[in-house]
This record gives sequence, structure tokens and C-alpha cells, in this order.
Amino acid sequence: MEEKILNGKKTGMLVLILTILFEIVMLVMFISFIGIFGDESAMPALPLVICCIGWIPLLGLRVLKPQEALVLTLFGKYIGTLKGEGFYAINPFCVSVNPAAKTQLNQSGDVKTLSSPVQSNGQAAAGAIEKKLSLKIMTLNNNRQKINDCLGNPVEIGIAVTWKIVDTAKAVFNVDNYKEYLSLQCDTALRNVVRIYPYDVAPGVDTTGDGLADDGSLRGSSDVVASRIRDEIQARVAEAGLEIVEARITYLAYAPEIAAVMLQRQQASAIIDARKMIVDGAVGMVEMALERLQENGTVELDEERKAAMVSNLLVVLCGNRDAQPVVNSGSLY
Repeated sequence: MEEKILNGKKTGMLVLILTILFEIVMLVMFISFIGIFGDESAMPALPLVICCIGWIPLLGLRVLKPQEALVLTLFGKYIGTLKGEGFYAINPFCVSVNPAAKTQLNQSGDVKTLSSPVQSNGQAAAGAIEKKLSLKIMTLNNNRQKINDCLGNPVEIGIAVTWKIVDTAKAVFNVDNYKEYLSLQCDTALRNVVRIYPYDVAPGVDTTGDGLADDGSLRGSSDVVASRIRDEIQARVAEAGLEIVEARITYLAYAPEIAAVMLQRQQASAIIDARKMIVDGAVGMVEMALERLQENGTVELDEERKAAMVSNLLVVLCGNRDAQPVVNSGSLY
């Protein structure tokens, strides 16, 4: 189904004025005939019939605001789409179609159908009555989902998807309800992408599909993951005439049942990395101290005293607590 834009239909004001003038003329003729004949039974029926059906063109008047559209069918056949703000006059027998007019989509999986054109706050639901399609950029706040990453660890992740309608004919006729369809495809695409990546960087994991291990992860490569999720959703909803403007990760964490264990693992990894850095720095400082003492000839140390000095410096530099100094007032030997 290809979209057809109806042009030259912004004649609503002209049709409104002409219809009103025509009805007034017919009403005047009707009253004049009554005055001329004096008997209603002798009056021609044509002005009365025209006066009764002359209002039908008013049923074809439509008003559109910016970023709104109407998909029109005539006796079941798609005839075109009205786009752009203006006062339109169309065939009064045309029917506007929008299968998602009564659907409210707040979050992925949170699809509600209005049973009546009156919302809970008492205001009329204009979209449910007039069946207009909004061409504005809209946001779908995806529910947090529990998904296993490529290492089998359960993670909770949520995304926000911004989208808009670019082809009204596809959105209305190619799928049953484009809002429900988008909701389902967002969930499916999210699961397909997340299962490729680990939560954090893991050795030996290929996330790009080139056969080589890389450093991709949900936490460290959030922009890459979001872009991949967007492309995945776009490929799925293109047939529905929708464009995915952006997809962003809004929430990412380990599932509650393993969060405490993973936190301990991260803490242990951080402690090990810190210790490695401390040891590397301490060894460098000891080497520098020995070289300076040897260059300046401050003191002559044999191998045993050098080993004792190295041991003491490493204990002081690598210890968790401050060293307690001991003053030796005796002989070095």
C-alpha cells in the first residue's frame, strides 16, 4: 500500500459559504411558493427536497491542525491522505480510518483501549472521534525487562524510543494496530540485541559478529548498543510506515537476585586492580631509592641489608595502615 496525498482540497470555507447561501436561497424560494400559491399542497416539492438534503456537503468538511493527517476511504477503497493544517472539503461519503485511534500507549506492553470517546477526566478524546493520525514525534517508554546477557547473567534494562509516522497508508492498512505492533517489536528487538552483549567487559566475547573478541558491553558501549537497538526496531517497523528517530538506554542493572554477588565481584576486581597499581608504584619507588643511594654514596649496603631495606619499604608502601616508625640509635651492624 502506497501513500497518496490529496492536494487541492483546502476549499472548506468556500464550500461552507456556498452551502449556507444555497440553503438560504432554497428556504426563500420555499417561503415564496407558500405566499404565491397560498396552499401548501399546490407548492412544488423540489425546493423542499433540496432544502432537506442541501446540508449533506457539510459532512465533508474537515479541519486539520499542524502535524495531523487523515486517511480516507470511499466505500472501502483507499482514496488518499490529507496532510497539513487547513480547512478541507472532501466527499461527504468518505470515511476516515485509524485503527489505533482508541489506543493509548504509555509504555511498552502497556496498551489500553478506550471503551468510550470520553476519558476519565471528562474531556472528549478527539483522536478517538475524528480518527486523526498524529505526525508528531512521540515517545515510547519501554518497560524494564529482565533479559539474560551473552554470559547468562540476568540483567534489567529499559529503553526510551522516539518515533513518528512517515507513511500513513502503511500505518493504517499494513498492520492491524500500529501502536500495539510497535510495542511488541520494541520488546523483541531489545531481547535480540541484549543477548549478544555481556553486562560488563568479558574476555573472549565477540559482540560484532566478525569472529574476533572485542571490548563491547552493555555498560561500556551504551551508545553502540542503543544504535543497534534502534536499527533492529527500524527494520521491523518499516513495513508499518514508522520511523524510529532514536533509542536510548534509560535503565541498566543486574537483576536483584544476583546484584549483591556481582557487586562483590566488582569490588574484588577493583581491589585487585588497585593493589596491582600500588605494587607497581612501590617497586618503582624502591628501585629509585636504591639507585639514588648508590649514586650519591650515602651509605654502603651489602646484599643482605639491601634485601632488608627493600622488604621494609615494600611493607610501608603496600600496607593498609600507616607504618609505626622505629628509631634505631645503635650501630647499623
